[in-house]
Amino acid sequence: MSEVLPVKSQCLPFAQVPHTTRLFTDLLAYSPSVRPFYPHSPYFSEWVKAEASALQYDGPRRERVSAILERQNKSWGASPQAFANINRLRGGAAAIVTGQQVGLFGGPMFSIYKALTAVKLAEQAAAAGVDAVPVFWLATYDHDLAEVNHAVIPGPDGLLRTLTISSHGIAGAPVSNINLGDEILPVVEEAAGLLGDSEAAQFLRESYRPGETLGSAFARFYARLFGQWGVILLDASDPELHRVAAPIYRAAVERASEIDDALLVRGQALEAAGYHQQVRVTASSVLLFTLQNGARTAVQRRANGSAAEFVIAGETAAEKLSPAELLDRIDKTPENFSPNVLLRPVVQDYLLPTLAYTGGAAEAAYFAQVGAVYETMLRRVTPIVPRFSATLVEPKVQRWLRQYDIAVVDTFHGPDALRQTLASRTLPADLHAAFERAKKSVEESFSGLQESLVKLDPTLVEASQTGVSKIHYQLDRLRERAMAAGLRRSEVVSRHAEALSQGLYPENALQERGVAGAYFVARHGTELLKNIYDAVRVDCLDHQILEL
Repeated sequence: MSEVLPVKSQCLPFAQVPHTTRLFTDLLAYSPSVRPFYPHSPYFSEWVKAEASALQYDGPRRERVSAILERQNKSWGASPQAFANINRLRGGAAAIVTGQQVGLFGGPMFSIYKALTAVKLAEQAAAAGVDAVPVFWLATYDHDLAEVNHAVIPGPDGLLRTLTISSHGIAGAPVSNINLGDEILPVVEEAAGLLGDSEAAQFLRESYRPGETLGSAFARFYARLFGQWGVILLDASDPELHRVAAPIYRAAVERASEIDDALLVRGQALEAAGYHQQVRVTASSVLLFTLQNGARTAVQRRANGSAAEFVIAGETAAEKLSPAELLDRIDKTPENFSPNVLLRPVVQDYLLPTLAYTGGAAEAAYFAQVGAVYETMLRRVTPIVPRFSATLVEPKVQRWLRQYDIAVVDTFHGPDALRQTLASRTLPADLHAAFERAKKSVEESFSGLQESLVKLDPTLVEASQTGVSKIHYQLDRLRERAMAAGLRRSEVVSRHAEALSQGLYPENALQERGVAGAYFVARHGTELLKNIYDAVRVDCLDHQILEL
């Protein structure tokens, strides 16, 4: 394991991060216009005690869910700290919840940030006198395999490698139903080769094995990464959890029209306030999926005269059900049903005594809509707290940033712009000076010319200004061509530009969304998790630049 010194942290407001939505920046500022959609501020300390005192949770359900969590975590080899936290949950503790799809090899780095934020919030709750434990919700009933069947890991040259596993399961099946076969072994070894001889690589070998699913392998990996903090892992696809959640599934059918109307009103209000809807809701929306021939299929609703019927699409023909028939199916086989993205938080908070949920910008946008579902079904809106967000800057990258005198934010404009920036830093000094002299000479010459033109005919000044602009444009074009020529001649600079772009802003997105968290843990040791945890401040909602 590499020795990791405490990280250096710099704040970068999200307003300077590309693609950040106005809804999210207004939530961070808790602007008046956003408050109708978020009853609680994003600052946990402002409401934690009051919210905890108002939290209600059924005792028998608490015991039932705690027993399920105990069974699940035992199967993944969870730590003694995790079982201690399950016992605290059984005894009355609240839950700080986060969750994510079960990406290959633990998913991108932001999944790790989510877990660490949940731990930090539970610690802050304890400091306020509120007993709370961190819970990580594994979204194993998700059926978008293309989003979770790969991991992106930098190679020795700094360029990204995408490792993908094949699937032989039913298209559209929940990922919990897809077993890993022998084909996982060479992919694990390829990952281990990129990660090097490290504890993280060994964790991957122990977790991603034939016979596991993407969900159980993810859980085994995270049980090892976060054992010291006792993060409780929850597999949402567990049949017994579906049986516990069956009353919510029934309510989603019985009150489908009421819920749909509330969501449509909420969507109109969001757009009227100048915000976006993360999910488009229609008059036929139902917040449930069901299994149809092994594939996860949306349930829809439509009018049939004066009554309503529910429709489940099939490969050849749609199946039509009356409300009573659909409710009967839920009663008999609740494990065949699962919530959509707007019902999932409500199911989650029916199963758990959730004090707060922590997630990113997209989840915050969901919560702006989900509030309408909460108000209709649970009469309580769970607060959302923005998770920790960061870009990690490794020592080699720090040297390149200093060499070219650029900042991390300069990489956020895309690889082409970054190449131009680096090229401008590598122009020969005499050529750079020559361009500057030419620019200054034009300005001085036209300045004197304009003074004379004013005396002769003031209307000619505008024409002279247009001439100056055209000359500056041509000089800038010539400078760009010179930089491009210099870049073509400098293979090293070109490689640095590519490595910087892929390492700090891959595929025009934040590093945390593109690079596998396992990479950083392998490179810098599991002690890195402790150092990142120390950098998490729940009162600071900016994006962080962490120099390792």
